[in-house]
Amino acid sequence: MEASVILPILKKKLAFLSGGKDRRSGLILTIPLCLEQTNMDELSVTLDYLLSIPSEKCKARGFTVIVDGRKSQWNVVKTVVLMLQNVVPAEVSLVCVVKPDEFWDKKVTHFCFWKEKDRLGFEVILVSANKLTRYIEPCQLTEDFGGSLTYDHMDWLNKRLVFEKFTKESTSLLDELALINNGGDKGSQQEKERSVDLNFLPSVDPETVLQTGHELLSELQQRRFNGSDGGVSWSPMDDELLAQPQVMKLLDSLREQYTRYQEVCRQRSKRTQLEEIQQKVMQVVNWLEGPGSEQLRAQWGIGDSIRASQALQQKHEEIESQHSEWFAVYVELNQQIAALLNAGDEEDLVELKSLQQQLSDVCYRQASQLEFRQNLLQAALEFHGVAQDLSQQLDGLLGMLCVDVAPADGASIQQTLKLLEEKLKSVDVGLQGLREKGQGLLDQISNQASWAYGKDVTIENKENVDHIQGVMEDMQLRKQRCEDMVDVRRLKMLQMVQLFKCEEDAAQAVEWLSELLDALLKTHIRLGDDAQETKVLLEKHRKFVDVAQSTYDYGRQLLQATVVLCQSLRCTSRSSGDTLPRLNRVWKQFTIASEERVHRLEMAIAFHSNAEKILQDCPEEPEAINDEEQFDEIEAVGKSLLDRLTVPVVYPDGTEQYFGSPSDMASTAEHIRDRMKLVSLKRQQLRHPEMMTTES
Repeated sequence: MEASVILPILKKKLAFLSGGKDRRSGLILTIPLCLEQTNMDELSVTLDYLLSIPSEKCKARGFTVIVDGRKSQWNVVKTVVLMLQNVVPAEVSLVCVVKPDEFWDKKVTHFCFWKEKDRLGFEVILVSANKLTRYIEPCQLTEDFGGSLTYDHMDWLNKRLVFEKFTKESTSLLDELALINNGGDKGSQQEKERSVDLNFLPSVDPETVLQTGHELLSELQQRRFNGSDGGVSWSPMDDELLAQPQVMKLLDSLREQYTRYQEVCRQRSKRTQLEEIQQKVMQVVNWLEGPGSEQLRAQWGIGDSIRASQALQQKHEEIESQHSEWFAVYVELNQQIAALLNAGDEEDLVELKSLQQQLSDVCYRQASQLEFRQNLLQAALEFHGVAQDLSQQLDGLLGMLCVDVAPADGASIQQTLKLLEEKLKSVDVGLQGLREKGQGLLDQISNQASWAYGKDVTIENKENVDHIQGVMEDMQLRKQRCEDMVDVRRLKMLQMVQLFKCEEDAAQAVEWLSELLDALLKTHIRLGDDAQETKVLLEKHRKFVDVAQSTYDYGRQLLQATVVLCQSLRCTSRSSGDTLPRLNRVWKQFTIASEERVHRLEMAIAFHSNAEKILQDCPEEPEAINDEEQFDEIEAVGKSLLDRLTVPVVYPDGTEQYFGSPSDMASTAEHIRDRMKLVSLKRQQLRHPEMMTTES
């Protein structure tokens, strides 16, 4: 029976154990009767509960029952005394009925209990409150009977409730902990199976129960179970002495079971954590080897352009994003496994290391595949970028080659040719870079077979390889075609340079010839003072004419070369309509002037030669000197020469040009006249010898 069940009855204080003892060390049971009618059933229940508290040893010493009838009637007292026979007949040794001072008929009451003494089994005495100390020590009596023993019924009842609650909870908790602990042992397979069914928590918190027990034990040890603070010194009652070892035993058992329970919980938590880790590891492994690998298997292409490669990169980034979530789980699991390895039992080390190795292998393998795929796509993007740049360079070079060349001069042709060579060199560099990028990409693709996403990638790789080789071959062919066109264009441009050079040189020849003509007319004006000097001048003139002839021939050759080059280039040259007529015109003018110069020099030679013969004193040839015809001839040549000096050179176009300045011509003519005067004087002398004698 628990106090909590009959708590309303116990609160009525129909009976109580104050903790006091009689002289035989028997417990004192007090039944305080009141004016109201006492419920015998409730009293019986109260007595049953109170008598269940002491130990058997304490019960063997008997009870002294104090029936306080001072506020009750005799028949009620009698009923209570008789009821004691049925409740505790063997335990009651003495019943002290505390009577009122003036109430009952002593004779009747005494006679009644005396007659029933043998049948009751215990002695019943009637005693007044002040005489009760004859049978019980004052220190064992409560204040109601003039004693010094302090008793607080509600305090006792509350402590009793705490004790019983602790006892009940601790006992139940011990059963639960024992069940859990026994189920958590790893002894047999059956117990392992039971541990699955017994995976539950205790109904109460063990820490709370232990704390309650410690507080209760502390109060019991401080003798506060049946007393209150500030009371006088008293000896503890048996139920208190009995409660202490009971509480201590329960606490010891609780601590033991709770320690085992904590270990079981730790093992169970570790096992649960291990199972959760194993489950998460398998989730990561299954996803990476399943959907994750399938995603990578589906992405094998490299694209055929920059845009296609960028689209594949974007798709790969999405795949990496999904993988990163699982890699984050991997990092977390790896940390948890490392923590368990540092603090785990030896029996779990093998399993943990196996899980860690499996997880690491799968994650590193998948990460390597992702990195390989990313590097492959990056290499493909760079390859297509170089290919696009090279294609644009080839397009630009081809566009430049397809435009007809119409330069203004040789310098612009040289500049265009230099630009063409630079573009071709840039194409060579670009093609070399494309080959390097392509070969690197092919090497990466060839390494793909080392892991191959778990399948044969020969077909997919062949398509990628064919595409890369096709791009490189196409660029090589385009570059070769451009090179051929560059060679043709280079030859054409070199011919154009040569054409311009020939035209420039031909124009220069015309200039040179014009300068020679100008020099002939302006500086070649002297006819010499005598025949010898004139002959020297004639020889120099002939050399001068040879120089002019060479210049003219050089110009003609250059113009002929321009004609051939124009025919080769299929273009019209300016030489045929400009330079050649100019060259021929200047040469014609030079020829006319040169011939005139020769005629004048030849006439001057004839004039000076004949004049010198006549003027020389030659007695050996008197006939020649006296020949009139010679004088006439000299005079005629002189006059003709003088007339020729005044006549200009007339060109085919009707223009006229004089040799030298008028003063130069006048000086030359004066010299000829002087010579003619000498010849005339000589003639006169020959005609009139007396004149010579007179003069002599």
